[in-house]
Amino acid sequence: MARALYVAEGDEVSTRNFDLIVLGVGMAAVSAANKCASAGWSVAVVDELPYGGTCALRGCDPKKMLRRGAEIIDAARLMHGKGIDPNDIAINWPDLVAFTQTFTDKMPGRIENGLESNGVTTLHGTARFVGEDTIEIDGEGQFQANHFLIATGAKPRTIDVPGSEHLADSTEFMRLDALPKRILFIGGGFISFEFGHIAARAGSKVCIIDRGERPLKGFDADLVERLVARGEEVGIQLRRRTSLKAIEKDGTGFLVTVETDNKTKDFRADLVVHGAGRVPAIDRLDLAAANVEAGDKGIAVNAYLQSTSNPKIYAAGDAADTQGAPLTPVAVFEGKVAASNMLKGNRTKPDYAGVPSAVFTVPELTRVGMLEEEAREAGHDIRVVENDTGDWYSNLRVGESCAATKVIIDNESDTILGAHLLGPEYGEIINFFGLAIRLGLTTSDLKKMVSVYPSVGSDLGSMLS
Repeated sequence: MARALYVAEGDEVSTRNFDLIVLGVGMAAVSAANKCASAGWSVAVVDELPYGGTCALRGCDPKKMLRRGAEIIDAARLMHGKGIDPNDIAINWPDLVAFTQTFTDKMPGRIENGLESNGVTTLHGTARFVGEDTIEIDGEGQFQANHFLIATGAKPRTIDVPGSEHLADSTEFMRLDALPKRILFIGGGFISFEFGHIAARAGSKVCIIDRGERPLKGFDADLVERLVARGEEVGIQLRRRTSLKAIEKDGTGFLVTVETDNKTKDFRADLVVHGAGRVPAIDRLDLAAANVEAGDKGIAVNAYLQSTSNPKIYAAGDAADTQGAPLTPVAVFEGKVAASNMLKGNRTKPDYAGVPSAVFTVPELTRVGMLEEEAREAGHDIRVVENDTGDWYSNLRVGESCAATKVIIDNESDTILGAHLLGPEYGEIINFFGLAIRLGLTTSDLKKMVSVYPSVGSDLGSMLS
């Protein structure tokens, strides 16, 4: 087994060879680096950004801390006239942002210290390939390795319109000193809906534009429409079939030109946020120098997450072109699978069955498994169990009437093919459906579960009937 090779260069000592170098230090990278280091490999990681990746520093975690403020505002308003006076409740945006930073500011150091305590060499800088087994890191020199794992995550998709340099990304949004009064979100996906729901509860006038007819395309269309209507109640305007044409600085704000059904319109916004999707962050790696094939969806890999053109290289998470959704839990288990295959040879394939996802709006929209149309197209004999749960006790208790579920069941096997839920705390319930799909549990199995009552979890059996 190769160990790290140190070569003296004048007064400096630089690491030249490792068993594994991981590019990017997000959750996929951390899980893989620690696994290989614990097996005795010499491992290094490198990132040009603070350690932690999108989820911990710029995405899932701080976003949901911001959402907590929106939850409280919304909960108070829903209970107006039911014993709660919401008039004196408001979000103090600077304080809420500072609250998120009590988590994010500590993460890079914690992650780096954890890696180093496991024997991983931590490097900082911009890395690019200069050969099939060699990278160059700005300010650090060149490094060779027997294996590489590319786990560099994703970045906002380029929007090629005049004035695109004025677009703010989700990272900037979460660090705003003050929340503007008029915010325009570009794109009808996770970022726009989640941050739009936060901003609206904080008092901003929110507009989302989407090029298509149907936003949040990966989720059940009926539930999406319910969510859109719920958003309208709190002032979130959705413009469908609308594309961004130009952004122009206009005093302290922006003049934004959009096109809807071949007609252009100008309107003003104080902030324009990029929510139009993300792409693999691999363009600066000089993959051609390493003979690594890649496309728009990431690095081309085989079933074992190994590069199809350079066997020394593996990829995981958003940087890899796999069947996995761009979700943190997927990146983590892909990182573990890649590490296992590097250590033991290609034996393990990632299992994507039963991976749930959620849009953390208020209330949240969730999904696991197949959509109804996907199940029919796949030839399954199905039954669809739909429930409007807005008047169920668990939702009545909190004053939320916008809640519904749709479960797709295979008639022959009685197993869950898909589950789609919209409602308070349904981001927790969807995990039970994910487990059922992953383990092949039947609806009869799920109905045998005895839950704490009264709890949202106790609604699970009724969602199947």
